[in-house]
Amino acid sequence: MSEFFQPGVITTLHKLREDGGGRLESDLKSFRPYRPVGLVLPALYSEFATPAMKVICDELRPVDYLGRIVVAIGKCSYQEYVSARAFFEGFRTPVTAIWVEDPRIEGLLDLLKDEGVRIGEYGKGRTCWLSYGYLLATGDVDVIALHDCDILNYSRQMLNRLVYPVAHPNLGFEFSKAYYARIADRMHGRVTRLFFSPIVRAIQSMTPEIPYLRFLDSFRYALSGEFAMDADLARVNRIPSDWGLEVGVLSEIYRNCAMGRVCQVDIADNYEHKHQELSPEDSARGLRRMTCDIAKHLYRTLAEQGTVLTTDHYRTLEVLYTRFAEDTVRRFYADSVINGLEFDLHQENLALQAFALSIRDAAHEFTTDPMSIPQISNWNRVLSAIPDFYSRLLKATSDMQVPGTGQAR
Repeated sequence: MSEFFQPGVITTLHKLREDGGGRLESDLKSFRPYRPVGLVLPALYSEFATPAMKVICDELRPVDYLGRIVVAIGKCSYQEYVSARAFFEGFRTPVTAIWVEDPRIEGLLDLLKDEGVRIGEYGKGRTCWLSYGYLLATGDVDVIALHDCDILNYSRQMLNRLVYPVAHPNLGFEFSKAYYARIADRMHGRVTRLFFSPIVRAIQSMTPEIPYLRFLDSFRYALSGEFAMDADLARVNRIPSDWGLEVGVLSEIYRNCAMGRVCQVDIADNYEHKHQELSPEDSARGLRRMTCDIAKHLYRTLAEQGTVLTTDHYRTLEVLYTRFAEDTVRRFYADSVINGLEFDLHQENLALQAFALSIRDAAHEFTTDPMSIPQISNWNRVLSAIPDFYSRLLKATSDMQVPGTGQAR
């Protein structure tokens, strides 16, 4: 996009030219001896039956600047795991494919539970946390990147742009967050457009200036699933195990990282991946569950900073959110019209009505038990409980490297 505006309190790195692909890869290869990068790919077995996974593997296979790739494969039998692992044969980067349901892995998790270490519920958050732990245990990467495995229009240029700000030894960034447009014949990204931005701005409007909220509102796509960070942050950050993963990560970055070392980077003109169902009548599924989890993590982080929201605040928030969201729908309608996109006003309003219920449900759950929100302990906490846990993890995964990977450089 041909603009260079710097909004908010974090640095925005734009995509101003189309000539960066080869140059970025060449630079990243030269950075490798000083800032080696590890890539985490959390994947369900079912994703290996989709076109997206084949595209991602084909794009990543020739990449030679990465130090390691960890793909964590879940929801599968051992035979299915072996079949999925074969997708990564021939990679120039060493690939470790962790079978999440491996009895050795489950034994290590049980050991942590017995020691009182919080490991959260089964899901993407725990899978990412486990993969970070493996990379930290190897001790040979300085930067850890993450992206999902359902990106239909994936290009390795997305990864290049994502990791470059943190891998570059002279830019000084410790965390980079991806942003992009999500457009087909219409706008997607309903949770970001119609829930996250309006609720953050609604809370801002009824509370004194809170730097944390200004930080969140500086991100163009706060709920994107792609980010890169310094390995030291992966060591000290807690991770939510539910749908609050992305906002939870940003909350930990706010807590543990200076604002001048945080950036967002434009990685693609458009981004396409699978879409979740709204499930307006069921708060345990789809976007209703996602928005409820996100709201609970917002409430918890505000409480951790000493911001007290009373019952009256939560009632007011529901009304304020609805007003902000309705104004947002009107803005996106105008944006769609001028760009010739389809826009279903009725469906957009149904979504915001469902999301307003999530605000109420989240407030009830949070005020009933504010400590129930799942947070996985950071890796420093793990090692304080079991000092040799890294070596145990490496032993449990010693036979999980994909054969034939990392041979050619």
